[in-house]
Amino acid sequence: MTVTTVPTSPIEGQKPGTSGLRKKTAVFMQPHYLENFVQSIWTAIDGVEGKTLVLGGDGRYFGDRAAQVILRMAAASGAAKVIVGQGAILSTPAASHMIRLRGADGGIIMSASHNPGGPKADFGVKYNVANGGPAPESVTARMFEATKTISEYQILEAQDVDLSVIGETTLGDMVVEVVDPVSDYADLMAELFDFDAIRDLFAGGFTLRFDAMHAVTGPYARHILVDTLGAPEDSVVNAVPSPDFGGGHPDPNPIWAKDLMDIMMSPDGPDFGAASDGDGDRNMIVGKGCYVTPSDSLAVLAANAHLAPAYKDGLAGIARSMPTSGAADRVAEALGVTCYETPTGWKFFGNLLDDGRATLCGEESAGTGSNHVREKDGLWAVLLWLNILAVRKVSVAEIMADHWGRYGRNYYSRHDYEGVDSDAANELMDDLRGRLSDLAGTTAAGLTVTAADEFAYDDPVDGSHSAGQGIRVFFEGGARVVFRLSGTGTDGATLRVYLESYETDSGKFDVDPQVQLQKVIQAAGELAGITVRTGRESPDVIT
Repeated sequence: MTVTTVPTSPIEGQKPGTSGLRKKTAVFMQPHYLENFVQSIWTAIDGVEGKTLVLGGDGRYFGDRAAQVILRMAAASGAAKVIVGQGAILSTPAASHMIRLRGADGGIIMSASHNPGGPKADFGVKYNVANGGPAPESVTARMFEATKTISEYQILEAQDVDLSVIGETTLGDMVVEVVDPVSDYADLMAELFDFDAIRDLFAGGFTLRFDAMHAVTGPYARHILVDTLGAPEDSVVNAVPSPDFGGGHPDPNPIWAKDLMDIMMSPDGPDFGAASDGDGDRNMIVGKGCYVTPSDSLAVLAANAHLAPAYKDGLAGIARSMPTSGAADRVAEALGVTCYETPTGWKFFGNLLDDGRATLCGEESAGTGSNHVREKDGLWAVLLWLNILAVRKVSVAEIMADHWGRYGRNYYSRHDYEGVDSDAANELMDDLRGRLSDLAGTTAAGLTVTAADEFAYDDPVDGSHSAGQGIRVFFEGGARVVFRLSGTGTDGATLRVYLESYETDSGKFDVDPQVQLQKVIQAAGELAGITVRTGRESPDVIT
């Protein structure tokens, strides 16, 4: 086997976002594109010589070919070992756990998360560091710099490694260990939760529908929910991972998981419904006739986490991303712990978790997790909900009514304007940014602005500073709107508008969020000139 040095040159646009580099699949398949980025990862982490890495992904199109390239590049650069999920499959939380369990130096996850997959859709690559979490900004900045100066990469000339068979083989001088992608993760879940209580819940006739959305969580959910906990065979649907996710959009929200929503809102729907995304790190929770927003889910899990064995001694703290509603803050105050507000991106939670400052974390984009790994974890959230339901013996709707009765309701919604012209989106944000100091005291849609700023974060653990993390506008009465440009899309820009108001009158807890938030929605449109600047009369997706 020969190591070949391949001359190359920088390719524009290889700047990692909040969760690695995401582009159209066809872009990644261009000559040198994947190789340039992988070599830049090696450069950013001071090489891989003698190191152990974890490799896996969500099974999307091109992942099988990309895995072989990454393996041959790791071998060429002197890596000692790569641990690979069978078939190059590992959910993102399972990969995080594998890195931590094996004491690996880091890992590469091939995924574009909740984005569609296929030859005309999206692909992604991200690097996770030794704590199992996404590379921090200091590392991704070095990756980007390396992409701008790269002149060559090394790759081993060799036949493909058979990733279908569990066991060890060699690739040059490097060991390749193919592992069961599910078993270690399933063992971890059994340590965290009261599986006997959940078994009893199902044995008592409790019904469940888990929609894996033709994505990576299917095998994990079937093994744990059906084979281990005894849920009926038909409880897990769309459970076979597909390279194009069955032609669907593997984003667990009421829009893309409409079939699940329709079933859960029907008179004879199951007691509990859930869905997870492409790489298994996001979740949607639905009770019979009751959709739970991700922000509310984080708050409920925090308030009830002590009912699960892993969290019986309480929480060290809670962390949420800035656009996530303040519902978790109210729980943290009642528990006497700190609620940290961070920028969007799971990597910002890593320091808090490593330092023991937070136990549970969450983002409004359907991501929740805890200190068991350093990624959000969709199936973990489902199991914690099931553990809580098994102990409290009430419905999801009753849990929500009780929670709002104690803490009030943070009405919340996110409006996404997708594929917006990038120049127009940036001009909208720049205009808002230029008016921030003048907004206090003005009115929009009858609401008075009390404050406006651009969120910045000073990490309490390492002192790092992250600026430009979203524009916030606050109104009298506790309402709020946040404007951000998302880094997860691959076409144009996605403008995300986050809308929130707070209500303590229990007589108003059943109002439709879009009705309750109508003035905030109008105020957001007026302040930013959304229709004029984007040409959009309404958002593409409302969650």
